[in-house]
This record gives sequence, structure tokens and C-alpha cells, in this order.
Amino acid sequence: MTTVYIPKRAMFIFAHPDDIEFGVAGTAALWAKNGSEITYVVITDGNVGSHEDGMTSEKLAEIRRAEQTAAAKVAGVNDCIYLGYHDGFLQPTLELRKELVRLIRKFKPDAVVCGDPTNYFPADNYINHPDHRAAGQAALDAVFPAAEMTLLYPDLAAEGLVGHKVSYVFVSFSSQPDYYVDISDTIDIKISALLEHASQLGEWNPADMIRQWSSGTGKKVGFDYAEAFRRITLKTPETVLE
Repeated sequence: MTTVYIPKRAMFIFAHPDDIEFGVAGTAALWAKNGSEITYVVITDGNVGSHEDGMTSEKLAEIRRAEQTAAAKVAGVNDCIYLGYHDGFLQPTLELRKELVRLIRKFKPDAVVCGDPTNYFPADNYINHPDHRAAGQAALDAVFPAAEMTLLYPDLAAEGLVGHKVSYVFVSFSSQPDYYVDISDTIDIKISALLEHASQLGEWNPADMIRQWSSGTGKKVGFDYAEAFRRITLKTPETVLE
């Protein structure tokens, strides 16, 4: 029988509210449905993503946090952490790396999901947002080797936050995917979660696009709908669903 990896604990680290829903919420919902404890880490508030007259970055940040929290609940995820960085200015700084190390050591995820910092041109008509790339870089740098090196941050160790080694990193939007998650049972949940981001969608319903994207990915490996990753194995995990 085919085995499906289900982490006991997972952490999704992305730049903006709605990044997870557009890209990997089907996987998050599948894992949550099968008992995973999942934490979303949203680095910026997406607080410049509006053309609405009279909108301020402060008001937009509140709206987008509320939308992201609602979207996470749709997927079965109750823990959203917002780091509050300014949209559009994100850099993979040492300060951000340490914040992410703190969270990784605190929540001890078996799997971390993040974007691909090397993917500048995911399509002929799109340049990958610099915040997406910065978030991916910061996440990867936090996972390895920083999170597992207790001596690297003695102040964190003094708080009891000693080194933690992640089993897997799932890199989304990779130009070299090698791992596919069957989201056929959670595609509707993914779409429902994305629809919570009303400030970004307006009158547009992205359901058909999401189904088309996910179907195209799934056809590569025989699934109705799928999400693709480059999976990095840092240590052998223990938990599978059979």
C-alpha cells in the first residue's frame, strides 16, 4: 500500500497573507485532517496590497491578518503567527533568521514548508515577488543549520530553546519538483480558504484557476489534483499514514 507522509508537527513559512492559500493550503488541509499540528508563520502583513481609495497600510494590515486567520481555520489550522514586517521591503536578514529559529525551536516542526528563493521566473509572464524569495531564503537559512545549532544562539538556549532538527523541508514553487501531494480530497478546502482573502480577490473567483493549476500538476503523477514540492530530507522521519 502506498504510504503518505503526515508530519506530527509542521510549520508553513511564507511572506504574505494568501501565499499559503494560493500555493500549498491543500497540503496544509490534508495534514491537518490527518492530525498534524500546524503553525502558519506569515512574515509580512501584506500591508501595501491595495489600490482602494482611502486605504491605509495600518488598516490593511488588520484586514489581511483577519482574512489569513479565517483562511487558516478553514484549513483546520488554528495557530497563525504574524511577524509584522513591512510588505515589499522584506530581506533575509540575520534578525529575521533568528526570529524564525526561535519559532522552529519552540514549535519543533517535523516538516517546514516554504517557497523557493531561487525561482525568479516561474512563468513567462510573471517575476516572482522579491518578498517571496526573501521569505524562502530566510526560512531555509533558519532551518539549516541555525535551528539545530544550540551554541549559535546561547540566549535562546538559556530560555530553554535548544537546537531542533527538522526532518523534511518542502520547497514550493520549485523549478525542480520531485514530490507531489495528492490534494484531491482537500481541493475544495483550499479554494474555500483562498476565498477568505476578499480584500485581494474583489469580484474575482479563483476557483477555476486553482483547479486548473492543481489538475495540471496532478496529471504529472496520476492524481486528480496535486501540489508539487522539492523535498529535502534532513533526517528520516517516523510518522506515515498507511
